[in-house]
Amino acid sequence: MDILRYAIYRFGTMLLTLLVVSVMVFVIINLPPGDYLSNQIAELRASGQSAGVAKAEFLRTEYALDRPLWQQYMIWMGFMPGPHGFSGMIQGNFGWSFEFDRPVSEIVGDSLWLTVLVNLAAVLFVYLVALPLGVLAAARSRSWVDYTSAFVGYLGLATPNFLLALILFYYGHKLFDLPIGGLMDPQFEGEPMSWDKVKSILVHLIVPTFVIGTSGASAMMQRLRANMLDELGKPYVETAIAKGLSPSRMLTKYPLRVAFNPFVADIGNLLPSMVSGSVLVSVVLGLQTIGPALLQALKSQDMFLSGFVLMFVALLTLIGTMISDVLLVILDPRIRYEGRDA
Repeated sequence: MDILRYAIYRFGTMLLTLLVVSVMVFVIINLPPGDYLSNQIAELRASGQSAGVAKAEFLRTEYALDRPLWQQYMIWMGFMPGPHGFSGMIQGNFGWSFEFDRPVSEIVGDSLWLTVLVNLAAVLFVYLVALPLGVLAAARSRSWVDYTSAFVGYLGLATPNFLLALILFYYGHKLFDLPIGGLMDPQFEGEPMSWDKVKSILVHLIVPTFVIGTSGASAMMQRLRANMLDELGKPYVETAIAKGLSPSRMLTKYPLRVAFNPFVADIGNLLPSMVSGSVLVSVVLGLQTIGPALLQALKSQDMFLSGFVLMFVALLTLIGTMISDVLLVILDPRIRYEGRDA
C-alpha cells in the first residue's frame, strides 16, 4: 500500500515537472530570432512573391504566431482557446509542421513506436550484457575475465557510434547477409502489421541495437564492477564467508543487492540519452525514427515539430526516472523507510 501511495505521489510530481519542462522547451525553441514563417515571409518579399507572402501571413494568424509569446504557449499546450478553440497538446493536437507541410502527428506517427522499439531493444541489450559481465569482472578481479571485459568496455566507450555503424554495415552484410539501412524492407513501409513484417523488423534491429547499446553497456558494466568491488571489500562480506555461505550465494545475497541500486537508477537517464544519442546513428543507418525529423526541425526552426519531439524525450526521461525510483523503493527497504520518516 505504501508502494502504491509512493507511486501515485511520484506520478503527480512527474506531471508537475512535465509542465515546467513544457515552459522551458517552448522558451528554448523560441530563443533564436524569428521563426519558420517569418523567415519564409522575408525570403518571399525579397523575391517579390506576394501570393506566397499572403499564404504565410494567413498561416501565422491560423496558428496564433502573431500573438504574444505567453499566449502562444497557452494555445500550444491547450490551456486557452486559439483560432480553433481548445486544441493543443493536452487535447491531442500536436500542431503543424511547416517544413513538411503536414500535421506533426502524421510525421511522427510511425516514427514514435519505431523509436521506442529501437531504444527498448537497446536498453534490453545493455542490461543483458552489462549485468553478467560487470558481476563476473568484479568476482574474478585481476584475472583474464576482468582484463578482457575491461578491454571490451573501453573499446565500446572509445568507438564512435557512427563509425561502429559503418563497420557493422559492411561486415554484417558481407559475413551474415544482414540488411543495410532502415528498420524494415521497403515493401513493408506503410503496410499493416504482418508476420513477415515483424520478421523483417527483427532482422533489421540487430545492427542498430548493437550500435546504440554498446557504449551504454560498456559504461554500465564499468560502473557495476566498481560498485561490486567496493562492496566486496567491506567487513560484512568476510563475515558472510566465515559463516559458510558459498561464494555465489554470498555474492547474490549481499554485495549485488547493494551494488544494484545505481544500476537501477540509471534507467531514468538511459532512455532519453539513447534517443538523443541515436540521432546521428539514425541518420547514418537510415532508421525511420524521430531522430532525423528532430534534426531537420531544429535546423529549419519548425517549432511545433521540434517542440513535440523535445517534449517526447522529456516524457521518456520522467517516466524512466519514476520507474527507477519506484524500483529502488521496492529493492532497497532503507530507501522506503527513510522516505516514510521524512
